[in-house]
Amino acid sequence: MSKENSTPFIEPWIDPDGWNAADFESLETPCYVVSETRLEQNLEILREVQQKTGAKILMALKSFSMFSMFPVIRGYLAGSEASSVHEARLGSEEFGGETHSFSPSYSEKNIEDFIKYSDHLVFNSFSQWNRLKYTIKKSSKKVSCGIRVNPEHSETENPLYDPSGPNSHFGVTRKNFEPENLEGIEGIHFHNLCELNADALQRTLQVVEQNFGEFLAEMKWINFGGGHHITRKDYDLELLCNIINGFKLRYPHLEVYLEPGEAIALNAGVLVSSVIDITKNKTDIAVLDASATTHMPDVLEMPYLPSILGAGNGGNQYKLVGPTCLTGDIIGDYSFQSPLSIGNKLIFMNMAIYTMVKNTTFNGINLPAIAIMKKTGEIKIIREFGYSDFKDRLS
Repeated sequence: MSKENSTPFIEPWIDPDGWNAADFESLETPCYVVSETRLEQNLEILREVQQKTGAKILMALKSFSMFSMFPVIRGYLAGSEASSVHEARLGSEEFGGETHSFSPSYSEKNIEDFIKYSDHLVFNSFSQWNRLKYTIKKSSKKVSCGIRVNPEHSETENPLYDPSGPNSHFGVTRKNFEPENLEGIEGIHFHNLCELNADALQRTLQVVEQNFGEFLAEMKWINFGGGHHITRKDYDLELLCNIINGFKLRYPHLEVYLEPGEAIALNAGVLVSSVIDITKNKTDIAVLDASATTHMPDVLEMPYLPSILGAGNGGNQYKLVGPTCLTGDIIGDYSFQSPLSIGNKLIFMNMAIYTMVKNTTFNGINLPAIAIMKKTGEIKIIREFGYSDFKDRLS
C-alpha cells in the first residue's frame, strides 16, 4: 500500500443497496462474498411468486452452485435443475427436493447415473428419447420424462445466448416433432430467455401454445425454462403471476415449473480484489489480483463491463487488467474520483452468478476464496484454494 493512501479504499463507498466498502477492509483478496441477507431477499420474491401461482421454482445450478448456501435456499424453492451428472448429484445429495435434469448428451454410458440422481429427465431430441426410453422403462426408479421443444422464437439479442436461434441444437422444432413417439413422455420443456422480463415470456408462451398446444392435454407438467430475471428491480412480477395463472386456467391439469438461475443470487454477491501494480502506456493501467479470464469469465464471454462500487464518476481514468499472461485479460476502462494506489481494494458487483461455477486455474492463477456475509455483517470464509486445486486437475 502506498504512503499516499493509508486506507485500503479510495473513497468511503456505500451503494444504494447497502454494500459498504468498509465491511471488506480486513478481507484477504481475491474473494467472492455472498450475502445471506441479499440472497434471502431474492428468495422471498420467488416464494411470493410460488404462493400466488402454485408454480414450482427450481434453482438452475449452472449459474450458482454454492452448496454451503443450499440449506438457506431449500427452504424457499422446490428443488434444483441440472445439466450434467455432477450437477444432478450435487442437487440430489446437497439440495434435496426435486432434481430435474436436461442434457443434449444423454448416452448409454451416463443415463444410469442421471436416473440415479434425477426425478425428472428432459430429453433434447426424439433420437435421444427413442434410443434410451427402454432403459428408463426397465429402471426400478420412477422418473418423469419430458421433451424439450424449440419454439423458434427469439427474444435474446446476443446469439451466443439464444437457444431458439437459427440452427440451434437445443430442442425439437415443430417440423421435427414426433407425436407418434410421445408414449412415456409426461412433460414439455422450453427455454429461450436470458436476463429478460415477463413480457418476453408472454410472447414466447403464445408461440409455444400455437405450435405445441395440441400435445399439452397428454402431459402432466410443463417447464418454462430459465432466463427469467424475476428478482431484478424492474421485473414485472404482476405480469408474471398473471401469465402463469392464465396458463393454469387454460391447462388446469399441468404442473408449471420455472428454473431461473441468475434470479436466485442476482446482486447477492461481490468479488473483492486488490490493486497490485500501476503502470502506464497510452493510459494508466491498474493490475489487479482478480482476473477477467479466470475469475469472472462472463466479462469476456458475454461480454460486459461489470460495475465497481464507487467507480464511474471522476477524472482518474484506468484500464483494469488481470494478473495472467493473457493479453486479453482486460476487465475494462473505469474512472474514479481519486487516483488509485497499490493496495486499494475494488469491489466488483453482482459476482455470485456465473463466477464460481465457471472460473478456472489457467496460468496457475489461484482461485478466489469463497465467503458468506452473515446477517450480522460478519464475513465467514467457507473455502480457500491452493496449489493442489491447480495440480490435481492435471496429470
